[in-house]
Amino acid sequence: MSALYKKRILINRLALFFAVAAMSIGMAFLLWILFVLVSKGIGGLNVAVFTQMTPPPGSEGGLANAIFGSLVMVGVATFVATPIGILAGIYLAEFGSRGWVGPTTRFINDILLSAPSIILGLFIYAVLVAQVKHFSGWAGSCALALIAIPVVVRTTENMLVLVPTSLREAAAALGAPQWKTILYIALRAVKGGVMTGILLAVARISGETAPLLFTALNNQFWSTDMNAPMANLPVVIFQFAMSPFENWVSLAWAGAMLITFSVLAMNILARAFFDQRQKN
Repeated sequence: MSALYKKRILINRLALFFAVAAMSIGMAFLLWILFVLVSKGIGGLNVAVFTQMTPPPGSEGGLANAIFGSLVMVGVATFVATPIGILAGIYLAEFGSRGWVGPTTRFINDILLSAPSIILGLFIYAVLVAQVKHFSGWAGSCALALIAIPVVVRTTENMLVLVPTSLREAAAALGAPQWKTILYIALRAVKGGVMTGILLAVARISGETAPLLFTALNNQFWSTDMNAPMANLPVVIFQFAMSPFENWVSLAWAGAMLITFSVLAMNILARAFFDQRQKN
């Protein structure tokens, strides 16, 4: 065995050792965080969390209005972001190589993808909340949609780029118009990946707090009025966690556990769905 081969074996083993050590340290901290979250959150999790409103100081209550508000705002944001993101991703993948619009759109999308969420929240505050002079669920949904759109755009574009050109050429040779080729051939071939991008976008916006502080704010009562301040889990957790009242802190831990495991479930579902589509 030559000296050069022995040196390469040694370097490979050292690199593997440090990689495994780094992964182990990261996993240890992650498991520690999850252990603390579950141990503190499981005590505050009960039926009242899902059936009662957020309580005043010193009273018992739950998170029903906050859970409802989060579901509504995330649902509206997903409903807005999905078609915009898919259509923009289709444009970038199919037509973005020609002219200046494609590269410019891709550049702006990359900026939005890496922009801090608080900046997007401040933007919606400036263009919407400050103009109408009140917080609202619509403003919160707009802020969340701005965060979700770049994720869907990037995922859709990347998936469509992976579709072989021969599929498009075969459809064109059979006389199919371009819109049918894109819709029924290219997009159908990668619909699993596109669905994964949508689920990841939903997981991304489900726990955002900063944008909602500037847009939806909060509401102690049950409200279905999207044109008024609306309760939501991230802001309730932020407020309750810093309070001196034990019942509020307990509800904050329970809400944090709900969001964490909901996002974890959506990420696992997205990965599993994508892997299943790849196998098929």
